[in-house]
Amino acid sequence: MNVYDSARMAEVLAPLGYGAASSPEDADMVILNTCHIREKAAEKVYSELGRLGLIKSAREADGKAMVIAVAGCVAQAEGEEMLRRAPVIDVLVGPQSYHRLPELVAQVARGGGAALNTEFPPEAKFDHLPKTRDAQGVSAFLSVQEGCDKFCSFCVVPYTRGAEFSRPLAALLDEARQLVEVGAREITLLGQNVNAYHGCAGGLGELIRHLADVEGLERIRYTTSHPLDMDENLIRAHGEVPVLMPYLHLPVQSGSDRVLAAMNRRHTADDYRRIVARLRDVRPDLALSGDFIVGFPGESDDDFAATLALVGDMGYAQAYSFKYSPRPGTPAAGLPGQIPDAVKAARLAALQSLLRSQQTAFNRACVGRSLLVLFERPGRHAGQLIGRSPYMQACYADAESHMIGEIVDVCILEAGANSLAAELIPAPSRPKSRRVA
Repeated sequence: MNVYDSARMAEVLAPLGYGAASSPEDADMVILNTCHIREKAAEKVYSELGRLGLIKSAREADGKAMVIAVAGCVAQAEGEEMLRRAPVIDVLVGPQSYHRLPELVAQVARGGGAALNTEFPPEAKFDHLPKTRDAQGVSAFLSVQEGCDKFCSFCVVPYTRGAEFSRPLAALLDEARQLVEVGAREITLLGQNVNAYHGCAGGLGELIRHLADVEGLERIRYTTSHPLDMDENLIRAHGEVPVLMPYLHLPVQSGSDRVLAAMNRRHTADDYRRIVARLRDVRPDLALSGDFIVGFPGESDDDFAATLALVGDMGYAQAYSFKYSPRPGTPAAGLPGQIPDAVKAARLAALQSLLRSQQTAFNRACVGRSLLVLFERPGRHAGQLIGRSPYMQACYADAESHMIGEIVDVCILEAGANSLAAELIPAPSRPKSRRVA
C-alpha cells in the first residue's frame, strides 16, 4: 500500500515541477512515507529524519532549499507530537490526505511554518488524485479498498487508516486500463482488508471477474486478506478465473484459539483450516502465504505449540513472522502477561526455522517443472532477466531484454530458499496462450 501511495504522491506533485531525484542530497523535497505497524519501523523514521536534517542544513548553507515531508501512518498517529520531536519536518500528512500535498507545500513556500494535515476528509482522496497513471513497470499496484473495521487488539490500522472504504467498480476498471496502456501486464489489488471490498455487488470476486476482461491484463493478484471476508464467490474465482494467480496471502496470526480470541480475530484455527481446504478444493495448486505474531500477551508454550501445529498442517510457500510489538493506544498494549523479549525471540526463531523449511521444500518441488514466468527487469548478470512465477517466486534465466513484459515458459533447474534458476523452453514448445497460470 505504501508503494502505491508513494507513486500517487509523485503524480500529485508532478504538476508543481517535481520529479524523481537520484539521492536526498540532490532533492528539493524528500518524503518519508511511513508505517506504524511495528515499533522498530516507527523509530527508524526519527533516525532517518536526523540524517536528513544534516543534509538539509548543508543544502541551506549552499543556498538551496529542501522541504522535508513525513507521510503515512506514523504521521497520522503522532501528529503534532512528531513536529515537536522532529522540528526539521516541514510537512506532515496522513494517508487519507496526501492528495492535499500541493497546497501544503505552497503553505510552506509562503513562509507559513510547518504544514500539517492528518484529517479524515469527508471526500474520497481518490476523487482528487490525477486520473492518468504513470508507468509502474510490468507489475503494478491498484488500491481498491482502504481502512479496517476489524479492530484486532494488536493493530493500529483502524486508527491510522480509518474505516473501511471501497472504490467504485467503474473507477477501478478505468485505472486498470490506464495501467495496462502504460505497460502493466500484472496488477496486484491492494487493501488493508482487500477481500472486504464492497464497491460492487459480488465483492472482490466479482471485481476480479470484471478485471479479467481487461484486454492486455494477464495476471491478477490481491493482498492483504482477512479470513472473515473470504466468501464463496471469491473462493470460486480462484478456480474459475485463469488470470487470478494461484498464490494467496491469508494471515492467521496464531494457531491458538485462546490467543486468536484475545487478538479479536473473530475466527478459530479450524475456521482457517476449513477456508484453506475449500480454496485448495477449487485450486489444488494454490500456494499459501501468511502472517504470524509470536509472543502475544498471555501466549503460553501450549499456545505457541498450536501455532507450530497449524503451520505444519497448512504448508506455507512463504510467510511473514514477527515478535509482538506493543503499539500505543491499542487494547493489547495494556494487557497483562506481556512476554519477555528473550522468550519471544526463541519462539520466533523456532517458527521461522519451520517456515523456511516449508518455503525451501516448496521451491525444490518446482525443480524440473515448467512454469510461466513474467519477466520484470534485468538480472544481476549481463544477459539475465528476473521475473515472477505464478506462485510469486523470484525466477531468473538467461533471456534477451526485449522479453521484459512477456510471460515465458521456462524449465526450473535449481531452487534456493528465495529464488529459482531456470532456462527458457524453446519457442515451439511454449503455450500459445499466455493467459493461463
